Amino acid sequence: MWDAIVIGSGISGLTAAAALSRRGRRVLVLEQHVVAGGLTQTFRRGDWTFATGVHYLSGAGPGGHLAKLLSTLGARPVEFAPSANPYDLIRLPGFEFGIEHPESAYRAALHARFPAERAAIDAWFDEMAAARRAAMTLLVSRGLPAWAGHGLRWVRGRAIGRHAERTVAEALAGVRDPMLRAVLGARGGDYGCRPSTAPVLEHALVTGSYDEGAWYPIGGPTRIAEALVPAVEAAGGEVRLGTEVRSIRVAEGRVEGVEWRRDGEIGIERASHLISTIGLHGTLAALGAAAPADWTREALALRPGLASIALYLGLEGDLAAAGASSANVWIHEDVDVDRVWRAPADEDAPALFVSFPSCKDPAHAGLPTAEVLAFCETDAFASWLGAGAAEPDDSYRALKDWIEARLLAQFARHFPALAPRVRLHELSTPVTQARYIRTPQGSTYGLEMSAARLRSPALDVRTPVGGLLLAGQDIGGAGVHPSAISGVLAAAAIDRSAFELMR
Repeated sequence: MWDAIVIGSGISGLTAAAALSRRGRRVLVLEQHVVAGGLTQTFRRGDWTFATGVHYLSGAGPGGHLAKLLSTLGARPVEFAPSANPYDLIRLPGFEFGIEHPESAYRAALHARFPAERAAIDAWFDEMAAARRAAMTLLVSRGLPAWAGHGLRWVRGRAIGRHAERTVAEALAGVRDPMLRAVLGARGGDYGCRPSTAPVLEHALVTGSYDEGAWYPIGGPTRIAEALVPAVEAAGGEVRLGTEVRSIRVAEGRVEGVEWRRDGEIGIERASHLISTIGLHGTLAALGAAAPADWTREALALRPGLASIALYLGLEGDLAAAGASSANVWIHEDVDVDRVWRAPADEDAPALFVSFPSCKDPAHAGLPTAEVLAFCETDAFASWLGAGAAEPDDSYRALKDWIEARLLAQFARHFPALAPRVRLHELSTPVTQARYIRTPQGSTYGLEMSAARLRSPALDVRTPVGGLLLAGQDIGGAGVHPSAISGVLAAAAIDRSAFELMR
C-alpha cells in the first residue's frame, strides 16, 4: 500500500512525487516509457544527443522560482546556463527583431524600432501586466479546495474573464504597423496557439516569464529527472519504467489504486491517493465507466491543441562560426503569423522555430545539434492517430520521408552556412508524440489553449473522484515551469505542508 501513486514521470509527476517524498511519503511513479522525464528526457543517435521538449526555461536563474524549487526537491543540484540576450529572434521577410530581457529593454527596443507606434506599444505592455496578474490568480485557484477556488475566481472573475476571452489578435487590432503586430504575436509556439485563438492571459503569462532571462539545464534536460528520481527513491518510493496503467480502480466514488501491465505481466497497486499527469482525456480513458458523467461531458468539450513536427539535426563543426547561437529563431515566411502548417506533404511550413541546444549547454554531450519545429494540423496523420488508429506502415514512412526532405530544404534556405554541416537528420510527427507522451491526437501541449480551457471547472487539481488529483500541462499551462508548479499543488492537496516547498 503506497501513500500515493503518480501516473507519468514528466516534470509534474516527478515534482509531485518528490514533494510528497520530502514529506516522508512513499510514492510509486508509473511510467509507460522506458525513460523517465517525459518531455524533459533526451535521446542519443550516434555521437549526437537531442532534447525532446526543452528549448529554454524561465525562473531558472539565480534565485529563480524554478531553480529554487528543483533545489528544494531534488537529491542533487540542477545547474542552468543563461541564453543569449536577445534570447528570441523574430525573422520576417526582410526584417529581424531581437527580444531582450528585462521587459524594459524589450519595450525600449520596440520604441526605437517603431517610434510611430509608441502609444500602442505602451498599451500592449500595460495589458500584458494586467493579464499576468489574472493568470497567476487563476493558477493558484486551480490548486485550492473547490469552495476556496470558486471563491477566488468569483472575486477576480471579471479580470480573469476579460483576459481569458480576449485573443491576442484582438489585443493587437489597434496596432497599425503589420511588422509590429507580427513581432508581438509571433511566439505563440511557446504555448501552441495562434494569435486568432490564443487568450491574452496565456500569452502574457508565458512570454512575460522570461523577464529575468532564458536558461538551459547544464548537461541537458535529463538532469532534472536525474535529480528528482533519487529523491523519490530515498524516501522508499519507486519510479517504475515500462509500465502502462491500464485502468484507474474506483470503489464507492474513491480511488483505490491502478491496474498496470509490464512485459506481458498484469498487476494491481493500491493507494488512497492518485495523481494523474497523463492529461485530462487520458485520465478519463483510464477511469472508463467510473468517470462522473458531468465531469466527462465538460472535459470532452475541450479539444486537443495544435500538434507539431520536429526535425532533429546532427551537425559537425563550429556552429557559432556559421551563425548559430543560444538564441531561438522564430522564422515566419510572411507577416501573417496566424498561419499553421495544414498540408505538410504539399507545402512548406509557414513558420519554423529553430533552436541550437548544443550552443545553449556548455556541457553538451557529443557533436553539435539543432532542432527545427513547425506547428501543424493533424489531418495528414489522421489514419495513425486516435482510437482504433492503424499502426505506422509504409505509407506513413513515405509521408515522413517526404516531409523530412521538405523541412531540410527549408532549413537550408534559411541557414545556408549550416546546411552543409548536417550529418544526421530524424523527424518526429504527431504520431511520435502520441506514442511516447500520450497527448490527445499527438498535440504538443495537450488541450487547446483557449478561453474554454482556462475557465473550465474540469481542470482543477482536485477532481470529482475522491483521492484523484490532476497535474501537468492541462492543469498548470504550457511549459516546464507551470507544469512543475502543478505537481507541487497536487502534492499539497494530499499533504498541505507541501505548500512550504513552493516558497
